[in-house]
Amino acid sequence: MLLLPLLLCISPGSLNKDPSYSLQVQRQVPVPEGLCVIVSCNLSYPRDSWDESTAAYGYWFKGRTSPKTGAPVATTNQSREVKMSTRDRFQLTGDPGKGSCSLVIRDAQREDEAWYFFRVERGSRVRHSFVNNAFFLKVTALTQKPDVYIPETLEPGQPVTVICVFNWAFKKCPAPSFSWTGAALSPRRTRPSTSHFSVLSFTPSPQDHDTDLTCHVDFSRKGVSAQRTVRLRVASLELQENVIYLEVQEGQFLRLLCAADSQPPATLSWVLQDRVLSSSHPWGPRTLGLKLRGVKAGDSGRYTRRAENRLGSQQRALDLSVQYPPENLRVMVSQANRTVLENLGNGTSLRVLEGQSLRLVCVTHSSPPARLSWTQRGQILSPSQPSDPGVLELPRVQMEHEGEFTCHAGHPLGSQRVSLSFSVHWPMTGVVLVAVGEVAMKILLLYFCLILLRVRSCRRKAARAALGMEASDTVTD
Repeated sequence: MLLLPLLLCISPGSLNKDPSYSLQVQRQVPVPEGLCVIVSCNLSYPRDSWDESTAAYGYWFKGRTSPKTGAPVATTNQSREVKMSTRDRFQLTGDPGKGSCSLVIRDAQREDEAWYFFRVERGSRVRHSFVNNAFFLKVTALTQKPDVYIPETLEPGQPVTVICVFNWAFKKCPAPSFSWTGAALSPRRTRPSTSHFSVLSFTPSPQDHDTDLTCHVDFSRKGVSAQRTVRLRVASLELQENVIYLEVQEGQFLRLLCAADSQPPATLSWVLQDRVLSSSHPWGPRTLGLKLRGVKAGDSGRYTRRAENRLGSQQRALDLSVQYPPENLRVMVSQANRTVLENLGNGTSLRVLEGQSLRLVCVTHSSPPARLSWTQRGQILSPSQPSDPGVLELPRVQMEHEGEFTCHAGHPLGSQRVSLSFSVHWPMTGVVLVAVGEVAMKILLLYFCLILLRVRSCRRKAARAALGMEASDTVTD
């Protein structure tokens, strides 16, 4: 039913189901508001009244737009005006002359949600609108949050590296802007940087314990942003009274019990951080239980049990630490100047230039923190930063670095590893190109000389043969 109004606006001649015309595109493309997405698209059409030198024009139209009189949202035809609302945001990056109709949509807006169809024009006879192969752009609310990788417990006075990643990245899409805020940071640490992830280094102090650290991710459209806040836990040498420490493994069942003997009866409650999880009435039972079924990493924190009546109150704290094996292991690759190249998963191949400077950062979520290490072709590598063994720096890539690099995350509850392969190439500088050109020219001259010598030799043989025949004729006569 959604396509009916669209079809009514297309001229009858363009609705033919010619099997020589085909287009492949995802039927529905979701994108969060304010973000960027690439719509992959391929097409084919008959070779009719055109050759390789004939220009091919592609157009993407929205919904009920007429291809003859309406404005496209994107086109490769520079003489055709596009819609003002999509200018500079929708871009036809594919080349219709090479069978590609891929579309990049930046800063997606709610009013962009609609059906879109493609049209190709080439030569005098190829004029086709693929109305039966339209796609629907679904613009959703931005609910995704960035991931923050930070050790569970920080040591005061010891540098720590924190990484923030937003998992929504496409080539040809602009990177978001990252910034950090928190009481533990100086103002210069909060300056924004544009990348697909952000690496923050700072030195915590005992006063930073129980304070917030927030990673902000801002996108091109004003007001569209996401953030993640973590609570810093800085180790302390001071003994805290009335605090119980409890370590459990992920997936276990827990039942915490709060009881108080008081007169008049007390109101009991369980509180996690600043959030009340459960409470009882004074006339109810003298105990209050809290059940945690299948505990997970998000259940870690300080649980406080309180008892209060008109004569006063008391409370006890329990620090719960949920242990779990490494998960979501990945590698961030950047140049020495922190320019981002890739956010890599297992089995990725990366092409690098000889002499290039690279910084590999291996990150994972686990509790307690996993033991990270790097190996190259099975040989253990010394960490670039002993305090942060997940960081491997290659100041100058050499041919010997070609091959597989593996980051290992060791943990009592299980281990993970992620491998990536480097393909090292020699940069073709101007001097090298000139040298190669000179060698090629010399080879061509050599071949030319050999050809001339060969031609002369053949002529001489032909002349001698002719003289021999004449002499033979004279003797015969």
